[in-house]
Amino acid sequence: MESIISQPTSWIDLNSEMILQDILKLSFIDKVLIFKHSTRCSISFMAKNRIESGFNNPKISKCYLLDLLKNSELSNNIATNFNVFHESPQVLIIQDGKTIFNASHGDINWKDIP
Repeated sequence: MESIISQPTSWIDLNSEMILQDILKLSFIDKVLIFKHSTRCSISFMAKNRIESGFNNPKISKCYLLDLLKNSELSNNIATNFNVFHESPQVLIIQDGKTIFNASHGDINWKDIP
């Protein structure tokens, strides 16, 4: 399925279970990116910058940012719901309700995202 939105991307705060449920529904229309970010970690900031460097490339139009320090329980729910081991920083690509890509730390790079 072709992406229905082709404008530049920016972060959308992922800070509630309701938003997580919206992400699940949206994933059946288009791919969705979730970035689990620790605001106390320099590696996480570098990974976040690598993702942001691709925001003008419309291959994924909805990118959600989860602040791990404020939303640790939600982060655990993501790991359970999408069947991934929790890491930080971590990027997940969700499509059709499932994780189709998962990377952490130095492996996070926009060019590797499907």
